[in-house]
Amino acid sequence: MIYGAVLAGGVGKRMGNAEKPKQFLTIGGKPIIVHTVEKFALCTEFEKIIVLTPAKWIAHTRNILSKNIPDMSRIEVIAGGDTRNETLMNAINFIDEEGNLDDDTIIVTHDAVRPFVTYRILRDNIEAAGRVGACDTAFPATDTIVRSEDGKIVTEIPDRSQLWQGQTPQSFKAKKLRALYQSLTDEEKDILTDAAKIFVMKGEDVEIVRGESFNLKITYPYDIKVAETILKGDE
Repeated sequence: MIYGAVLAGGVGKRMGNAEKPKQFLTIGGKPIIVHTVEKFALCTEFEKIIVLTPAKWIAHTRNILSKNIPDMSRIEVIAGGDTRNETLMNAINFIDEEGNLDDDTIIVTHDAVRPFVTYRILRDNIEAAGRVGACDTAFPATDTIVRSEDGKIVTEIPDRSQLWQGQTPQSFKAKKLRALYQSLTDEEKDILTDAAKIFVMKGEDVEIVRGESFNLKITYPYDIKVAETILKGDE
């Protein structure tokens, strides 16, 4: 079975809005999270779409989704965890509780604040995860990347042709992901930045699915303006 997991556990501190998490801010007349879940809802390959949000925002999330998405039969809203990877484990545990977690179960995980994901990206993630076991959506780096160990002096300027900018979705064989995560030490869990790194740390292949330059993550106030421009271009 194939599950979507929309990760909406963040509080958006970098957005500077103390009233609500950034996934509930509005672009194009609708909350960002609605745009994202709508893209998943159009993908009929998903058995269910799990939306994971802070516990106190569950009712609000259900309310705004039901107002904008006519068919909520495949959408479940549940609580996320304290960290991104704990949130992801909550999604896998939900699948397990439904009795649908086996060696072939695929989970497609995506940031709630990346509302411009395409059907092509979702489909390619499903195919790659089924074929390899794990995949990461990424886009070739267009800027030169500078590495600095102390934040003051340039340590290294890597070859840009070998660098990709990570996006989401990231997709996995769900049962294997949970097993690998549970095998990590506390120290290893502390350095995790995303789920794909779990597979890399354990020496497992992670296939690259090519993303899109417009598959941006809305993080700062400026990104809202960019998102509005993209939406106007789609009209």
